[in-house]
Amino acid sequence: MTEQIQNEQPQHDHGIKQDNDEDSQQYLTFIMANEEYGVEILSVQEIRGWESTTVIPNAPSHVKGVINLRGTIVPIIDLRQRFGIEVLDYGATTVVIVVKVAIANEHKVIGIVVDAVSDVFSVNNDDVREAPNFGEGTDLSFIKGLTNASDKMVILLDINMLLGSEVLPEAEQLSNLINTLDAPQQQVVNA
Repeated sequence: MTEQIQNEQPQHDHGIKQDNDEDSQQYLTFIMANEEYGVEILSVQEIRGWESTTVIPNAPSHVKGVINLRGTIVPIIDLRQRFGIEVLDYGATTVVIVVKVAIANEHKVIGIVVDAVSDVFSVNNDDVREAPNFGEGTDLSFIKGLTNASDKMVILLDINMLLGSEVLPEAEQLSNLINTLDAPQQQVVNA
């Protein structure tokens, strides 16, 4: 189950502005723990069904491993774990949203595991509200804002702020590690 994202207008009206002028942006929305989140559609490369990953030793628990996506090594991050939400077993609707993230003046491809994909909306920039301030101890810099979609609140994420600070190995390091893990183990024979 792989979907290439086409940047086209949705064919529905959910009380959100549907035109594509400079005052609005399109968001792909997804569900986690019965809450709806959105990321800018232009950062999304594709949507894939869940598949097993190659586990990276000593990685944080929210980094599930890596996959080889047409020759590109892509780290996979469980967004539930990254947000501290209760972990669930992956099911039939679990998907990986592959996004392009700006990290230190370069672009990296990262996959995020979410419960399910919801919809694509155009959101008028005037309809985006600032996230409430929960005090100094709470980092909400990755929340671009909040908006209403139909009768639901959607949390709009800044994917670069959310994933741009991830400490992930470089693609070359990941490739070398995967080659090492995939290489047949040589047995030492005592003479």
